[in-house]
Amino acid sequence: MTSSRWQAVRGAAAWSALALAACAPLPEAPERPVEAAPLVFPPPPETPRFVYERTLRGSGDVIREDENSKLRQLLTGEGPKGGEGLGKPYAVTVFQGRVFVSDTVQRFVSAFDFPNGRFYRIGDEGPGQLAKPHGLDVDGAGNLYVADSSAKAVVVFDKNGNFLRRIGGERWFDRLASVTVDPQGDRMYVVDVGGVRSTQHRVRVFNPVDGRHLFDFGSRGSGPGEFNFPYDLAVGKDGRLYVVDTGNFRVQVFDRDGRYLKSFGGAGRQPGNFARPKEIAADAEGNLYVVDAAFGNFQIFDPEGALLLYIGQLAEQDAPARYKLVSGIHVDEDGRVYFVDQWFRKIDVFRPARLQAGQGYLVNKKKSSEGKK
Repeated sequence: MTSSRWQAVRGAAAWSALALAACAPLPEAPERPVEAAPLVFPPPPETPRFVYERTLRGSGDVIREDENSKLRQLLTGEGPKGGEGLGKPYAVTVFQGRVFVSDTVQRFVSAFDFPNGRFYRIGDEGPGQLAKPHGLDVDGAGNLYVADSSAKAVVVFDKNGNFLRRIGGERWFDRLASVTVDPQGDRMYVVDVGGVRSTQHRVRVFNPVDGRHLFDFGSRGSGPGEFNFPYDLAVGKDGRLYVVDTGNFRVQVFDRDGRYLKSFGGAGRQPGNFARPKEIAADAEGNLYVVDAAFGNFQIFDPEGALLLYIGQLAEQDAPARYKLVSGIHVDEDGRVYFVDQWFRKIDVFRPARLQAGQGYLVNKKKSSEGKK
C-alpha cells in the first residue's frame, strides 16, 4: 500500500479552457471550458479503483419527464410532478437497479426504480406501515426486509412494496438496529444494539420465511465474541459473519453458526482504526466496506481485515465524497457502492473503475430508449 493512497480525498479537477481557432473575418469565439476530469479513488498517480458516478437526492433523479411535463413546468413554474426529496435517510440496499432507502423522519422507505424510471414509497400506509425504519436488506428474489426500531420487528415486502409479513415484536428486541438475510435464504440475522443498562447486545437469528427463532450469539462485554453496542452485520463471500462492534471499535468475525473466529480494527484516528463505526457491506470478492461516522468515510478491507482504501472525508459544505453525518452503505451486484449521508440528505454512488458508465443494472431503460429515438 503506497502512502499516496492515504492522502485526503481530492476534489474534482479544476476546469480548463480550450481556445477555439477563428477565421480572420469573424470575431474570436469565447473560451469554452472542457469537461472536468472524473473524481477517482485513489487519486492519481495511483491506479483508480472507484469513480464517483452520481448523487441521489429525490424522485427527480429517477422519474422520466416527458416533453409535456417540461413545458408545463416552464409555463407554471411548478416543480417536477411527484417530486419529493429525502427527509433523513439512514440505510440503503439495492436489487437489480432498485435502490431502497429508509427514512427515519418521513417514516417510510423510498424506492428508486431505475430500470422502470419510477419512484414509489414503501410502508407509508396499510398493514405494513412503518414507524421508524432503520436497517435494510434484500433477499435473492428482491424481497425487502426493514428493521423497524419503534415497532421492534422486521417488516417484509416484495420488491414492488407489497406487504408480506412481520417477524419479531416487543418481546424480542431492546433496540433493533439492522437486518441481514443470508444469501442461502434460510437465515435472517437481526442486530440488537441493546442499551446502557441492558446486557442484550447480541445477534438474533430467525428463519426469514416462517419467522421461527433459531438461535442467538453474543452478549454485553469487551472480550472475544462479546459486543458493546453492535450496529450491523454483513455476510462475506465465504459465509462468515462480520459484525460491527461499535463500542469496542472493531469488526468481529464469526462462522455461519455464530462461533467466534477473530476480529480486526481498534480505537484510533489513523486509517485502519475506528472512531465510530456504524454499518458494513460486503462485495462479491468478499471485501468489507465499513462506515465510520466520526471520520466521514468508508474504509475498505480485504476478507482478512487488511486495509485497502478509504473514500470520503468530513466537510461543512456538500460535495461529492464530502460528508457530515454518514450512516448506511451497500454494494450492488455490479460492484457499485451506495453511501448515505443523513445531514446532506443524499446517497453518493461510486462505480468500480472496471465498469463503464451506463453498464450494469443502474440504468434507466426508459430514458436510454427515449434518447435513441
